[in-house]
Amino acid sequence: MSSRSAATLRSRYAEQAASDLADNRRRQQELADQLAVLKQQEALLLDILNLAERYEGFADASRLPEQVQDEPGTAKAPTAKKAAPVAKVPAAKKAAANTKAKADAKGKSRQPLLGDLLVALLAGHETPQPASDLREELLAKHPDRNPTPQVVRNTLESLVAKSRIRRHKKQRAVMYTLVKSAN
Repeated sequence: MSSRSAATLRSRYAEQAASDLADNRRRQQELADQLAVLKQQEALLLDILNLAERYEGFADASRLPEQVQDEPGTAKAPTAKKAAPVAKVPAAKKAAANTKAKADAKGKSRQPLLGDLLVALLAGHETPQPASDLREELLAKHPDRNPTPQVVRNTLESLVAKSRIRRHKKQRAVMYTLVKSAN
């Protein structure tokens, strides 16, 4: 290999390395911008969670405070590529909010689990039931719950995986029955 071709090859490698480095830096900047947006969304969600916990006991929506248009909490997340500066939330405050949310989730269950409701509905039927009928019955008996058909199917399939219910297929129709315990 001549010294001229070696120099050309070195030149190409140097150009490729410089190009790769520029692409890498551009991608890092994009990821940093996305991270800033996600941090802002996290802070907003933590604020919403805190407000929800504060006003949890209010049954009458008219007693809830109204948002003022100029209030900083009403600002929408930026939709542009560049993110607005994010107000830093102290790590201790985040940890406290997460710990409180987890404690609330463990300490008191506000509603029965969807799987338990579906098992109870299936217990009332001797014949296999399609997911759509179970969802309609759930909506009728529990108007406060409104799961999508897909959520009901996913929950039923989860119960099948746990051997709590049985799946029956007849051509394209899928139906479910409760597994009778051996007791």
